Amino acid sequence: MWQKDVAEYCKASEICQKSNNSTGKRLGNMIKIQEPSRRWVIVHMDWVTGLPPGGDRGYNAGLVIVDRFSRTPIFLPCHKDDTAMDTALLIWNRVVLGLVYSQTSLLTKISNEPQHYGQIFTNYLGKTCPSLQPTTHKLMDCDGFTLDWCTLLPELELEYKTSIHASANQTPDILENGWNPKLPQDSLRKHLV
Repeated sequence: MWQKDVAEYCKASEICQKSNNSTGKRLGNMIKIQEPSRRWVIVHMDWVTGLPPGGDRGYNAGLVIVDRFSRTPIFLPCHKDDTAMDTALLIWNRVVLGLVYSQTSLLTKISNEPQHYGQIFTNYLGKTCPSLQPTTHKLMDCDGFTLDWCTLLPELELEYKTSIHASANQTPDILENGWNPKLPQDSLRKHLV
């Protein structure tokens, strides 16, 4: 009986908790993250999983690659169970051959929340959608129209590249190319005002 009381007292006592020795590994020193000196030297990669199958190959995940200097993204459909070789070939065929750069450091993070990207899809199309739900035919359905998310990746990339980012106070297109492309919705907004 008294052993339980002692254990509860030690758990609640600040002095007992502070005097306990740490049993885990000691934390290392913080290191400064390298700042890129030019475009496409350092990129971040993020896998978005849990997507419904899309495209002619039944892709169920997306690979997001963002240049750390200009914040320019590349959105690529892929499979959740792709191997390291599959990912390397995807990056080689779709990124390296499309861009000219010499060194790349890859910083990765895994994400399982595609809801943010779905909201960007619907914002770009100009149609509000409270939620995107997988349908029985494995595409995304929103208010009576069906979206195959793979076909919308170029539009998502364009929307991201032409949005002002708080960290740079510029759009990735301005940082990458020095200009923003003229978008169809820009012409429509002029006529509506």
